Amino acid sequence: MNNDDFRQWSHRAADWGADYRDNLRERPVRPRVEPGDIFRNIEASPPEDAEPMDRIFADFEAKIVPGMTHWQHPRFFAYFPANAAPVSVMAEYLVSTMAAQCMLWQTSPAATELETRTVDWMRQALGLPEGFSGVIQDSASSATLNAVLTMRERALDWQGNKKGLAGQGRLRVYSSDQVHTSIDRAIWVSGIGEENLVRIPTAGRFRAMDTVALEEAIAADRQAGMLPAGIVACVGGTSTGGTDDIAAVAEIARRHGLYLHVDAAWAGSAMICPEYRHFWSGVEGADSIVFNPHKWLGAQFDCSIQFLRDPSSHVRTLAIKPDYLKTHGHDGIINYSEWSVPLGRRFRALKLWFLLRAHGLESLRTMIRNHVAWSEGLAARLESESDFEIVSEPMLSLFSFRHRTPPGADADDHNLRLVNAINDDGRIYLTQTKVDGRVAIRFQVGQFDTTAEDVDQAFATIAEIARATA
Repeated sequence: MNNDDFRQWSHRAADWGADYRDNLRERPVRPRVEPGDIFRNIEASPPEDAEPMDRIFADFEAKIVPGMTHWQHPRFFAYFPANAAPVSVMAEYLVSTMAAQCMLWQTSPAATELETRTVDWMRQALGLPEGFSGVIQDSASSATLNAVLTMRERALDWQGNKKGLAGQGRLRVYSSDQVHTSIDRAIWVSGIGEENLVRIPTAGRFRAMDTVALEEAIAADRQAGMLPAGIVACVGGTSTGGTDDIAAVAEIARRHGLYLHVDAAWAGSAMICPEYRHFWSGVEGADSIVFNPHKWLGAQFDCSIQFLRDPSSHVRTLAIKPDYLKTHGHDGIINYSEWSVPLGRRFRALKLWFLLRAHGLESLRTMIRNHVAWSEGLAARLESESDFEIVSEPMLSLFSFRHRTPPGADADDHNLRLVNAINDDGRIYLTQTKVDGRVAIRFQVGQFDTTAEDVDQAFATIAEIARATA
C-alpha cells in the first residue's frame, strides 16, 4: 500500500465508521450466528499473493461485521459499557498512524508528559487530593495485579522478587465475594495462591464487607503465624454494584499496616459528579485506586488509570533498569514502563486528552447523571409491575431484577430462558448474574449515545418477551 492508497482507504474507513454509527440502531445488538459460522467462512490458508483492498474491505463488511456484537449500540445494556466516543476514535487513529513505543520518556517525550498531565486532570476531576499520582494501564486487571505484587513485596520486606516465595511466610489478602475475578487472577499470578484470598462476609444493600469480620480475620491470621499483606476493596462491583465502606476499610488497613487497593473500575467514572462521591468516602486513605475511563467516560479501550498515593513502592516492585533502557543525562524524569508489568506501552493519553477537551467535564457529568436517572426510572417501572421483582436496588446505573414465575416453576430456569430470549430478539442486550445463589438479570445504562427512548424500548422489550415466555 503506497501513500496514495493509504490516503484513499483511510478516507473510506472513516466514512464507513460514520455510517456504522449512524445505522447502529438498525442492527441487532448481538449477532444472530452460531459458533463456528464465521470461522467456516474464512479461508483456511493464508494467501500467497497480495489481494486488492477492495476485496479485503468487501469481505470485512460481508463476513466480519455480521458476526460482531455491537458494543457501541445505544441499547447495549449488558456487562459494563466499553464506550468509544468518536473523538476518542479519531485520537486512536492518530496514535496508530504514529505507531510509537512509549515505554520511556526518551522514546516519546510528549507521550510521557501528556500522560502525567491528563492523569492529573482526572485526579482533579474525581476530587482526589493532591499528592496522588498515577499511570494509564491497559486494564483494571493489570492495575490490580500491580497492586497485589506491591502488597506482596511490601509484606515480604522486598524479598519476594529476589528470593521467590518458597520459604517465606504465608501471605494473606482480604476481599469480599463481590470483587471482580481479576482479583482472583492477580492472586494466582502473584504466587500468593487462591487459598490465601480470604473472602469476608458482606451485608447491607450494597453488600459491603463486614468490617468486624475483616478485622477478626486479620487478627486470627496473625495469631496463626500468617502474613496479612493487603485488602482489595470494591466500589461498584460487577455483579450488583457491591460497594464497601471505604473509610472504615481504610482505617483498618492503616491500623494493621496493610496495603489497600480500591477497585472502582466502572463506578469511578461517576465520581466526576460530586454528589456520587459518598460512594467512595475515605478513598484518600487508599494506597492504590483503579478506574477505567474506557468504560463509562468514553475513552476507547484500552485506558485504565491507576492512582497511587506513594508510587515509590509501586516502582520499587516493578522497575528493572538495564543500561539500554536508561535515559542518560536526565534526572527526575518518569519512565512509565517502570510503573507496569509490560515494557512496551501505547500512547493511551492522547485519546483521553482529546475526549476531555472535546466534551468537557460538565457534558460528561450530564451523561452520567442521565444514565443514573434513567436506570432508576426503569427499576421503578419494573417494580410497579406485579410480575417483576427488583433483586438488587440501583447502584448508580446498575440494578438486577427477576420475572416472577407461577408457584412450583423453576425461577432460575425461567429467568435464564428469558434473558436468552431477549438477547436472541436483538433489540436490546442484557446479561445475567447470581444474587444469593439465585439467577437474576442485570441491567445497566452506560452507552455513550443511549437516550431515554432507548431505555423506554428496553422496558417494552423486557415486558413483551417476559409475558410471551411465561
